[in-house]
Amino acid sequence: MNTLAQELLKNFDDLPETEQQALAVEILKRVVNFDVPPLTDEDLVLNAEELFLALDEQETDYE
Repeated sequence: MNTLAQELLKNFDDLPETEQQALAVEILKRVVNFDVPPLTDEDLVLNAEELFLALDEQETDYE
C-alpha cells in the first residue's frame, strides 16, 4: 500500500463514525463492479486462520 492510501486510511479512522459510514458506502458503490477473481479455497483457509489467530490473541488478552 502506498503512502497516499495509508494517509487516506488514517484520515478515515479520524472521522466520526457517521462520516466513516457515509464514506464507506460511497467507496463500496465504486468498487462493486471491480472485476475481482473469486477467492480460492486456499485464500479462504488462510484468511480464516488469520482471523482465528487474532481472536485467540484477543481472548488471551482478556484473561
